[in-house]
Amino acid sequence: MTEKGNGLVDASFSGTPPTYGYDADRAEEQRRHHDILPYIDDSPSSSPHLSSKSRSSRDTLSSGSLESSKSDTLSSGSLGSSKSTELDLEKGLEMRKWVLSGILASEETYLSHLEALLLPMKPLKAAATTSQPVLTLQQIETIFFKVPELYEIHKEFYDGLLPRVQQWSHHQRVGDLFQKLASQLGLYRAFVDNYEVAVETAEKCCQANTQFAEISENLKVRSMKECKDQTAKNSLETLLYKPVDRVTRSTLVLHDLLKHTPSSHPDHPLLQDALRISQNFLSSINEEITPRRQSMTVKKGENRQLLKDRFMVELVEGARKLRHVFLFTDLLLCAKLKKQIGGKSQQYDCKWYIPLSDLTFQTIDESDSSPIPQVPDEEIDAMKIKISQIKNEIQREKRANKGSKVMERLRKKLCEQESLLLLMSPCMAFRVHNRNGKSYMFLISSDYERAEWREIIREQQKKCFKSFTLTSVELQMLTNSCVKLQTVHSIPLTINKEDDESPGLYGFLNVIIHSASGLKQSLNLYCTLEVDSFGYFVNKAKTRVYRDTTEPNWNEEFEIELEGSQTLRLLCYEKCYNKTRLKEEGENTDRIMAKGQIQLDPQTLQGKDWQRTVISMNGIEVKLSMKFTSREFSLKRMPSRKQTGVFGVKIGAVTKRERSKVPYIVRQCLEEVERRGMEEVGIYRVSGVATDIQALKAAFDANNKDVSVMMSEMDVNAIAGTLKLYFRELPEPLFTDELYPSFAGGIALSDSVAKESCMLNLLLSLPEPNLVTFLFLLDHLKRVAENESVNKMSLHNLATVFGPTLLRPSEKDSKIPANPTQPITMSDSWSLEVMSQVQVLLYFLQLETIPTPDSKRQSILFSTEV
Repeated sequence: MTEKGNGLVDASFSGTPPTYGYDADRAEEQRRHHDILPYIDDSPSSSPHLSSKSRSSRDTLSSGSLESSKSDTLSSGSLGSSKSTELDLEKGLEMRKWVLSGILASEETYLSHLEALLLPMKPLKAAATTSQPVLTLQQIETIFFKVPELYEIHKEFYDGLLPRVQQWSHHQRVGDLFQKLASQLGLYRAFVDNYEVAVETAEKCCQANTQFAEISENLKVRSMKECKDQTAKNSLETLLYKPVDRVTRSTLVLHDLLKHTPSSHPDHPLLQDALRISQNFLSSINEEITPRRQSMTVKKGENRQLLKDRFMVELVEGARKLRHVFLFTDLLLCAKLKKQIGGKSQQYDCKWYIPLSDLTFQTIDESDSSPIPQVPDEEIDAMKIKISQIKNEIQREKRANKGSKVMERLRKKLCEQESLLLLMSPCMAFRVHNRNGKSYMFLISSDYERAEWREIIREQQKKCFKSFTLTSVELQMLTNSCVKLQTVHSIPLTINKEDDESPGLYGFLNVIIHSASGLKQSLNLYCTLEVDSFGYFVNKAKTRVYRDTTEPNWNEEFEIELEGSQTLRLLCYEKCYNKTRLKEEGENTDRIMAKGQIQLDPQTLQGKDWQRTVISMNGIEVKLSMKFTSREFSLKRMPSRKQTGVFGVKIGAVTKRERSKVPYIVRQCLEEVERRGMEEVGIYRVSGVATDIQALKAAFDANNKDVSVMMSEMDVNAIAGTLKLYFRELPEPLFTDELYPSFAGGIALSDSVAKESCMLNLLLSLPEPNLVTFLFLLDHLKRVAENESVNKMSLHNLATVFGPTLLRPSEKDSKIPANPTQPITMSDSWSLEVMSQVQVLLYFLQLETIPTPDSKRQSILFSTEV
């Protein structure tokens, strides 16, 4: 099976680039320290990159999956309606012009880089024939080898494409230009073969000649953007790498264009031929990929005096290491699973052990308070995207009944990505200390797990009094026995689940925390809710603190988004107002009074009615009500029957009625959040109380003049929740149904310049009320992110919250199953669609500047013609 191409979230734009994006400048800097030729990838399943090391973080949004969920408009559409099919075809052809406009912008940038390389060539050649040459003719020929020829073929391509794009129609043909350019790729073979020698020669010449060193560090590149300086300085080494980078992207650009060209279009066979030539060329110069890691599997063993074992992440000198931790009746043992060689049975290597009689739990005062290294949210999200993509591929293979080799390869890839996610996601410290020596730190995802380990260890310590030391032989025997004793036989991955196991729930879970009973004394009590997502738990909601009572009555409702979730956890904390010790990094100083969990059963939650339940824990009982809405129902945008209100009414109608550019509700909510919510931890992520949000909704709909007074008296999370609800209930998303498929296609484009041109053109094509409101919101969200150190809301976190809210299409334009009898569990394609929406918003959040409506026709290439 040929893997479908990945659309890339490329980071080569103004702003802070996500770490999983391709950073050409950083890559070029790394080239200074490497002598090997960059790895050139011809596989459409991943983007070109410099080394196999960066591969896992480069695989991002699957254009294959996006194609199937959104850009299939060229071939799918509504089977029963030819009109719908024609509309879908029209949308696909519309996207084709955006792609070509982006390719033009990218070509112009590339030509400016080649021009900057050629600029010093002529004077250097002239000086070479004088008595004081800067370089010899041989050195000039080596350094600038084939650059003039590359410039000529791309200039010819650009000059041929420009008039066709300017005189655009859906019938316009460009395939012959791409086919001719592909046939000339052989020129790159010579350039790539000479690349190392060219860089080495340039470095030696710089060391030997200060005049050339000055020239090579100050090559001027003509800027394409009118709003910026007309020229920018680049080094010779940076520019010499541009053709290497360009050739690796050739297949990706063709994939982008072919994806949006109907099979009936005359260009289709020409573009297919160009793609075949490009792939064959790249295959001929490709290198072998480093073998992927093997999955970990162990045989089922027999039980012994083992109390608990689990795979955990240990932090060792700043590096994350996967460990298998065994809690025996008298000691805690931390082991590493050895690599299997030559078919040998599985073995463990003991890293350390602590007798329970010598084990203590550290507080922050006793331990090293250095911060825990955090993995950027962008990288975590990229792993989730890849996991969802591979799961979709596995499901397609199952339906197609393909060979076992394909399935085996996909399962290995899934295991690798899930292992990486489990290694990188936890960031909460769990510290253990040996009274006779060293301290150790594990990273876990939840306070629940930390409390669980502490409870069972403390309980066992009551029975265990004597300290001891194991001989090397005893330790080896104990470590060897772990293979048979373990109860957790593999990393908790999807790959280890049986086919008939539930994939979890996708959608929204409404939870009302009613009250608690069974407390022995009056406490200041609050609760938190956690759900599992991709194998680890995430804190989703927190009640207010109920002061000085044995029977707290919260009666607070929260809406929690589920991503394949199977378990709901509840933790009850005593709020400690008088604690003086420092707060440990990632650890709550408040005391856990009770904890419990319930399984989210799809059958029980199938109905639309509220389900009441009680969680009993440590003598305390907490009453809950739950109601689940599957994603196919939660994604419906329903127009309001009350057109005089603001919720569910088109944004253009509201702004026209109010005679404003931005709806009053948006301005009021943003103003209130900026007044007292900028330092609120989890602002926009933490759920507000549902009854408060509904009260504000009713007040805005009724045009209540006292709404500002109501807002000032409510929790700021309710204000944030009201704003999100307003955007979610718009009858059409802020980014519009019409442009939604194009935004999804644009974010998947491979070339950074093409992507920027396409995305900005699309953004500035929004109706004016939508655009102005979005820019107003965008500025606010950037200000929120400036307080990330306090509120913990990065640009990525904000994009995760608002992406689906602003982009999720109306029912008629989404791929939501219309059949209400479908099971409520959803495939991972939903995750991919949501993550696509997140990436679109993140892209705009990370741009330093976006042209205003007044200047939008001045800043985008060919925007009037295309």
